[in-house]
Amino acid sequence: MMVAPERALCGLIFAVEEAQDRPGTLVASLPFGGMTLLEYQIRLLAGIGAEQVLVAVGKVTPQFLAAIERAGRGRLKVDIVRSAEEAAEKVLRDADVLVLADGLVTIDPVMERMAAEPHAALLVTDDSESPAAIERLDMRHCWAGIARIETRHLAHIASMPEDYDFQSALLRVAAQSGALQVPLAPGWARAGHAVERSGDGLAARNDAVLAALSDRRTLWADRWVFSRASRFVLPQMMARNIPDWAPLALGGVVAVAALLTVLAGWGGIGTLVALVATLGFATAASHAALRGEEPRARQIELAILGLFVLLLAATGWHEFRLIGNPASLLLAASGVVLQLLAERVPVQRRRWWANAAAQMLVLTPFALLGHATAGLGAVSLYALSTLTAAIESLRGKS
Repeated sequence: MMVAPERALCGLIFAVEEAQDRPGTLVASLPFGGMTLLEYQIRLLAGIGAEQVLVAVGKVTPQFLAAIERAGRGRLKVDIVRSAEEAAEKVLRDADVLVLADGLVTIDPVMERMAAEPHAALLVTDDSESPAAIERLDMRHCWAGIARIETRHLAHIASMPEDYDFQSALLRVAAQSGALQVPLAPGWARAGHAVERSGDGLAARNDAVLAALSDRRTLWADRWVFSRASRFVLPQMMARNIPDWAPLALGGVVAVAALLTVLAGWGGIGTLVALVATLGFATAASHAALRGEEPRARQIELAILGLFVLLLAATGWHEFRLIGNPASLLLAASGVVLQLLAERVPVQRRRWWANAAAQMLVLTPFALLGHATAGLGAVSLYALSTLTAAIESLRGKS
C-alpha cells in the first residue's frame, strides 16, 4: 500500500491591528521575549517545521519592516501579503496552512498540537471572557487564535468580493468546511496563550510564557533557584533593551572572577560569585530557548558544566596548597568524573538528581564555613548517588 507523502506546512500570521496604547504602532511590532511579537510568532512556526511564512498586513511601518528583515535572516522564507488573493498565489502548492491571529501569544505545546492535526482544525474556547477568545463560532465556542486550514480555503476567499475582513472570512470558511474543533486546555491558558492588543498586556503575558518555559526544567536547582531568578531578570533586560549577549558575557566575566577569587584564598566568596555567574548563564540559556534557539541554549548550559568543573579544580587545588593533603584533589577529581558520568546516562532526570548548578549550590555553604574539603566530599557523594540512581533507572527500562 502506498503512503501519501506528508504535506508541507506554511504559516499565515495576521499583522493588521494597531496597539491600543501605542497609536501608529502595529501590535506585531511590539516587543516580546527580547524580540518583536512577529519574530516570536515566526520562531514558533519554525519550531514546528514550517517551510514558509506569509504575513498578512494592512500597512507597513519602519518597525514592522525591521522585524520582517530580522526574521527573514533565518532558514524560513517570509513573504508579506496584502490580500487572500496574493496569499493564494504565494503559498506553497498543496500545503497546509497554520493561521495565527493578530496579536496572538502562545507556546510550543499548543503549536505542536495544532500542527499534528491531519485535517482542518480550529482551536476553540468555551469561555467567551477568556483573553484567548477572539470571535464567536457558535452559541458555545469562540475561536482561540490558531487554525489549520488548506490552501483551497485561501483560494475560496480570494474569489470573494473585496470588502471582507481577511481573518474573519478565513475563519468562517474553515468553520463551514467542517474543521475539527480543538479545545484550549486550561494549562495552555495559564501558560500564557492569549490575544493581546497592548504593550502592557504583552509585557504581562511575557512573564507567563517565561514561567511556562522554566517549568519545563525538571531538576530542583534549575526549577526553584536559577530559572526563578531568570524569570525576574529577563523582563528587566527586555524593558531596558539590554542585548541578549549581555548575560552571557557577564556570566563569563564573573566566572573568571569567581575562579580567581577561589585561587586567591577566599573560597566562600568565590563560590558565591560562581552562583552569580551561573545565574548569568541560566538567563542567557532561558533567553535563547524563548527565541527558539534550542541548540544555542544547550551550548550555554554546557558553560555551567564547565564552570562547575573549573570551580571544583580550583577549590581542590587551593585546599591542597593550604593543608598539603592530596585528599582535596582526589575528592575534586572524583566529583567531576562522577558528575560527568551521571550526565551521560541516557535516562530522564529526576527532580532531586544532581547537575552542575545543584552541585555548586551544595558546595557553597561548606566553602563559606571554611570546610571546602568536606564540601568536595559532599559533591562526590551527591554525584555518586545520582549516578547510581541513573544506572538503576536505566536497568529498569531494559
